[in-house]
Amino acid sequence: MRIKRIFLINLPNSDSYVALQVFLVCLVAGCSICWFNTVCFVLCIRCFVASNRPLALSLSISFNGLSAAFYTLFANAFSPSSPSVYLLLNAILPLAASILALPAILLCHTHDSHLKSVPKYDRRAFLGLYILAFITGIYLVVFGSLNTTRSAAWVILTGAMVLLALPLIIPACSSYSYVDIHSIDSASHHDDLHKPLLVGNNLPNESNAVMEIAMEQQYKGCSGGTILDKGHLVVLGEEHSAKRLIGCVDFWLYYTAYFCGATVGLVYSNNLGQIAQSLHQQSQLTMLLAVYSSFSFFGRLLSALPDFLHRKVSLARTGWLAAALVPLPMAFFLMRKQQDGSTLAVGTALIGLSSGFIFTAAVSVTSELFGPNSIGVNHNILITNIPLGSLLYGQIAALVYDANGERMRVMDNHTGMIDTMIVCMGVKCYSTTFFMWGCITLLGLASSIILFIRTKPAYANTASRSSCKHLHQVSS
Repeated sequence: MRIKRIFLINLPNSDSYVALQVFLVCLVAGCSICWFNTVCFVLCIRCFVASNRPLALSLSISFNGLSAAFYTLFANAFSPSSPSVYLLLNAILPLAASILALPAILLCHTHDSHLKSVPKYDRRAFLGLYILAFITGIYLVVFGSLNTTRSAAWVILTGAMVLLALPLIIPACSSYSYVDIHSIDSASHHDDLHKPLLVGNNLPNESNAVMEIAMEQQYKGCSGGTILDKGHLVVLGEEHSAKRLIGCVDFWLYYTAYFCGATVGLVYSNNLGQIAQSLHQQSQLTMLLAVYSSFSFFGRLLSALPDFLHRKVSLARTGWLAAALVPLPMAFFLMRKQQDGSTLAVGTALIGLSSGFIFTAAVSVTSELFGPNSIGVNHNILITNIPLGSLLYGQIAALVYDANGERMRVMDNHTGMIDTMIVCMGVKCYSTTFFMWGCITLLGLASSIILFIRTKPAYANTASRSSCKHLHQVSS
């Protein structure tokens, strides 16, 4: 629910001290979240080959979305009646998880050019990780929202911890899939010394000449690239400094798509409590929050579809980003037209699915468009739209809410003080807000489509260069 304005000078000294503590804790937490996310992004990019980076990023960000559910399980198991247990968990769990992960991070080497992994085994490992992630998400959705006894909460927490530890088995089992390319080359060279130069001596010599002519024609086709218009990205992965990034038209299209897309979905989730109250759906608030979080998690996992379907669906990642924005305006216009419990649940699911997809896919898009080595700076410049959008869109919702609400006098049961607050009930409270948010997401969808059209030649050019490089390796 939207927090009403609080002026410290009007509060008792104890309340002022508590408010100051909460402010400082939120400030430190916000800074630490940015630090943790940036470190995870950089580690995934440095420790995985280019073909597997989006998969690793998707898994990392997806499990990041499950942290609230795990915290709830811990709180239910340790002290379900004490809200302060969450503060204790915030102080202990991140530090403990960092200490456990530190040895693996220190031992993990950056990707070397001479060390490659067999793609078949990599795909199987990541597929297994995604299956476990889906099972973990379903487990938390089903059992995380149940009201159970303390002993049952411990059983559920134990099952969740086992599921969380199972992904560690797959990297251990697939450690033998990493082989040295030099040893393969030397072995193949040794085998070639014992193989005849011609497999079939009875074949005519003209066949070799025909093969050489065909290879030359393919090389000519690869070298004859199309000259792109000025201002467009020519190839993917070219490093952009912060100054160059700010002057890039594609970046601002990308920024607008994010600012008018996933950020609106985040603001919707922040106002979900007040939205449910105004529509007389307070009893469904827990269910709505579970729907948003679960669909956001599955949306983050689905962001890996471009990498699993790249052989069947040749669509640029910016095209997938545009497709992920389509459910947002549909959801807002649907909820504006009909505001009941089922429609609110469907709209919340669509918004969570779309926002989760964009949150995760955006990291890979930033790396591909503006360079993997600059991801730490460039992506943090991109996500400045989140606090700006939260302030702007939240203020729009507050103005509409206050304009249609009524003043009510409420007494605080703890202090006995009587305060005046604005409460709005009915369809009128968020009908205009949903319409405005729907129009804003349409703008984000239009920006993403333009970005897709402008970057499509760069994706095609990069794919052509990759195929030509593979052709050259095969021929040599």
